[in-house]
Amino acid sequence: MLHQPKDLSNVQSGALRIFDRLPRNIALFGAPVQEGAGKLGCKMGPDALRVADLPKELASLGHAVRDHGDLTPELVTDLTIPGAALHAEIITGWTRTLDKAAYGALAAGQLPVFLGGDHSLSMGSVSGAARFAAEAGRPLHVLWLDAHSDFNTPLTSPSGNMHGMPVAFFCGRPGMEGILPNDRPLVRPQDVSIYGARSIDHDERKALREAGVNVFDMRVIDERGTGSIMRDILDRVEAENAMLHVSFDVDFLDPDLAPGVGTAVRGGVTYREAHLVMEMLADRGVTTSLDLVELNPFLDDRGKSALLVVELIASLFGRQVFER
Repeated sequence: MLHQPKDLSNVQSGALRIFDRLPRNIALFGAPVQEGAGKLGCKMGPDALRVADLPKELASLGHAVRDHGDLTPELVTDLTIPGAALHAEIITGWTRTLDKAAYGALAAGQLPVFLGGDHSLSMGSVSGAARFAAEAGRPLHVLWLDAHSDFNTPLTSPSGNMHGMPVAFFCGRPGMEGILPNDRPLVRPQDVSIYGARSIDHDERKALREAGVNVFDMRVIDERGTGSIMRDILDRVEAENAMLHVSFDVDFLDPDLAPGVGTAVRGGVTYREAHLVMEMLADRGVTTSLDLVELNPFLDDRGKSALLVVELIASLFGRQVFER
């Protein structure tokens, strides 16, 4: 269950907004990692987003955009992970690289956007954001837009694919020690909101309940509506003066809209629901870091998925039909 937001009656309207609609310094980082997924192709995702003109779209909205190109993983050869964790050493290398990139960009006053690549990249991007937030004395909230909850560990994962483990990792569930320092800042499970879920493994369900993660599956979205849920999530972010990391998995969308994913699940978020999520994020201006993950151009239909992602991210960064 969501915690009730603190009383904002004594706070001037909009005073807690972090960025509002001011131009932002956006740092793009390619993370062509695919070893965390079960199908090849995600490593082409960063280039597909560039070909779909993501940097140009963001710049057209008045933001300062710098593309830092594609990152490379640190070399790791001495890691032992008990249980099923495929390609753990290369995912560890990526995690360490992305942790440093996220922290460094935020420390430089930039908003980092990570172009994936599979969802294992969030083990590093969120961890770096959590480290910066802890030093700034602020909580980090995570909005996880995904058909899956990604709360498995090597000891519970049916597949061993590490793109199903990042939420468990940055919340500190046991089984992945040594990937980053064990005393690193973590994200509190109650500060994670998984939105759009419709495929959760049996063991994950129990773990999510016990940990207190906020899970908004498609039934909840159908019953309550996008606007009501997003207002609750964003009210709490503002009430706590939190930073917000948004992690956007393309399979959050219905596969009829975005077929270019390796783990498509029917019954996903519609075109208008997705735009409303992005528009409400833009209205509040609380997003401080962002992942775009699991785009697989090999499985796409003539760039359909990449073009839609760029359109949605433009909404997140302020594109509107009509000024309000």
